[in-house]
Amino acid sequence: MNPDRIRNFCIIAHVDHGKSTLADRLMQLTDTVAERDMQEQLLDTMDLERERGVTIKASAVRMVFRSSDSQDYLINLIDTPGHVDFGYEVSRALQACEGVLLVVDASQGIEAQTLSNVYLALEQDLEILAVINKVDLPAARPDNVARELEDLLGTPANDMLRISAKRGTGVRELLERAIVEIPPPDGVPDAPLRALVFDSHYDPYKGVVAYVRIVDGRLDKRAVLQLMSTGSRFQPVEIGIFSPTMQTRDGLSAGEVGYIATGFKTVKECRVGDTITSAPQAAPEPLPGYQLAKPMVFAGIYPVNNEDYGDLRDALEKLQLNDASLSFEPETSQALNFGFRVGFLGLFHMEIVQERLEREYDIDILATAPGAEYEVSLLNGQELRVDSPARLPDESTIAEVREPWMKIQIYTPGEFIGAIMELCIRKRAEYETSEFLDGGRVILHFRIPLNEIIIDFYDRLKSVSRGYASLDYQFDDYRAGDLVRLEILVNGEAVDALALIVHREDAYHKGQQLVSKLKRLIPRQMFTVPIQAASGKRIISRANVKALRKDVLAKCYGGDVTRKRKLLERQKRGKKRMKMVGQVELPQEAFMALLSLDDD
Repeated sequence: MNPDRIRNFCIIAHVDHGKSTLADRLMQLTDTVAERDMQEQLLDTMDLERERGVTIKASAVRMVFRSSDSQDYLINLIDTPGHVDFGYEVSRALQACEGVLLVVDASQGIEAQTLSNVYLALEQDLEILAVINKVDLPAARPDNVARELEDLLGTPANDMLRISAKRGTGVRELLERAIVEIPPPDGVPDAPLRALVFDSHYDPYKGVVAYVRIVDGRLDKRAVLQLMSTGSRFQPVEIGIFSPTMQTRDGLSAGEVGYIATGFKTVKECRVGDTITSAPQAAPEPLPGYQLAKPMVFAGIYPVNNEDYGDLRDALEKLQLNDASLSFEPETSQALNFGFRVGFLGLFHMEIVQERLEREYDIDILATAPGAEYEVSLLNGQELRVDSPARLPDESTIAEVREPWMKIQIYTPGEFIGAIMELCIRKRAEYETSEFLDGGRVILHFRIPLNEIIIDFYDRLKSVSRGYASLDYQFDDYRAGDLVRLEILVNGEAVDALALIVHREDAYHKGQQLVSKLKRLIPRQMFTVPIQAASGKRIISRANVKALRKDVLAKCYGGDVTRKRKLLERQKRGKKRMKMVGQVELPQEAFMALLSLDDD
């Protein structure tokens, strides 16, 4: 098709503002999907996405729309995730487009991820078309939301489209406006091939299937292709488009979006963000913006049964083919044996990966508490990166420990400012500025250590704001801090999976809380089990799990007291001997105790 009649755009929005519903209506309007095949959230193919109502993976679809001037336009639409943890996928999808539909809920207004996605789109210099959705709700306030968007984008409030994606109201007008305002692709059809890989998934028969946007040149299924960052060469197994199912084609030209089945069996050979070119006639330089996803949160994942270690490794490798931002490496623990240290983009990403491992691969897993990655300077001048408390060197050898800090923005109604301020200050946050919006809404800006927000900050924020506040965060920098390792000893042995890196001021009360919680969770044994929290070389808290005792004096209904003492002494010696050889098995709840230390 003539490139002047191609439009590439994606839908961006905060979670639950109606992206997937709008994509459904667009497909119905363009007759892309037969009515009998239509279902809600059609582009969300995972059961997990449907159950939670959250898009986890970006999806592409090709539609043909006949406009009011009787011209046929080829529309490539990408539905993106809305959660902050999947910002990497959103940034890659934006690079494959010339414009975006910014969808905002008429009852909720601008929220944290709305603003974050707008900034991503502005960085890419994309045309932004603001759309106010859910105008049919009783609580809708489209005029207020339009004014908020006018202040943000500069677009006149009267020019903003007001639609109901659920009912289909205003959707046709939206497509007509998108064709006029979003520019056509500006690639060079005769130049050497350059195709951007903006997503991928794994197919057991076709290998890694790369989702591509053809920027320059033409892609032919008989050509030998090459990835510019890895140098890997391949001949396509299959080339095609998403409509929304995969349909084969002989080739794709500049401006089009489709897929290439590469035949590769590992994600390392075909990275998201890479540029595909023709091997005989390679492009002089790759497309800009390629960078690897950087994990922010790390946790240990171990199989409950040690025999499942190999299955867990295979499952993580397959999952990595569908999720390029996932990273992992083998790890051993004295308490949990063999497992993996896995890097995630955030806590929600970690939760999704855990659930997919258990559902799709039927593996019972145990996850340790999540933590950040620290920079450590040793006294001998050596620099280390530490993503596990067990790997933190001895305190006597450390010159400085630096922890990651984040810039966070909290959107909230004004009545909750006090409670949110108190929560943030308790979490070592530094207040920066406030911005007041229409309708009594406020944006609070803070800088806060990543370690303070990855465990329970989001849940507590929702609790103190009665669900009205929303959060967005970006990495700021590494800062030196007075950080120490908090170790837990059970029956005199350090349990590395329960270790934490904490600020020295918090070590005492966190150690006390953890010891109290473990005392309730660890089952009683035939001998007394001491639980201790240690910071450096000092024990800072201790509690005992009492022994199960048999009443050895029950048969002594009389007689000399020395007979009773003899029986008690014999029991005492037996308990002591049992303690020397006894093993304490920790229940799964003990490792989860780290996630809710502040609840007591």
